[in-house]
Amino acid sequence: MGGSSVWDGTLSPDEFNASAKALVTKWGEIDVDDSLPDWAWRPSCRMGVPSETEGFLALEGVYHTGAVSEAEERSNLGDGGIVEYDTWVQSSCDNVHVYDFHIAYSFSYKVPVLYFQGHQADGQLLTIDEIKKDLPSHSLKILSESKWTFITREEHPHLSCPWFTLHPCGTSDWMKLLLDKLGDKDRSLQYLSAWLSVVGQAVGLKIPLKLHCSS
Repeated sequence: MGGSSVWDGTLSPDEFNASAKALVTKWGEIDVDDSLPDWAWRPSCRMGVPSETEGFLALEGVYHTGAVSEAEERSNLGDGGIVEYDTWVQSSCDNVHVYDFHIAYSFSYKVPVLYFQGHQADGQLLTIDEIKKDLPSHSLKILSESKWTFITREEHPHLSCPWFTLHPCGTSDWMKLLLDKLGDKDRSLQYLSAWLSVVGQAVGLKIPLKLHCSS
């Protein structure tokens, strides 16, 4: 972000790390219900040695019990249009899908990227068509209408295996609109919270309103 008066909507690796730490702290401070686990920082490992500077955020073991009707979806709309879904639960039931979400830094686009995968109770990975069936209509509408949010499959930058991801093209443009009026320090700390409030909706991930409102 630097000291320039014109911010381009991106963040540096150091700013990503600082914003990741701020997100973990804020998530732990706000009143998150028991349906979601905590975000945690996972350091990268090279030759078996954890990195002191590189890593990613992980929210793992999120269970989904089924699709959401349009009526239920409208009832779950919070202030500001941020969606909260009660179908995400922590459970060991056999009829649920389990999702893992990771946030990694893209050195190419200089923005965070959301990686995710789902699997059945027996460990079998879900296909993209199965994942889309879990998404509420609001999320499917975002994915179908947006020119910059679409799901693709790429190698996870830290795990070296394919995960689904929301493509980061255009992220810097809409983040600039969200945070342009803030100072450099505030932007770097609030970046991931604001970003997650948007991309979480695209994958149907329940985001507590206070995560963004308390920024």
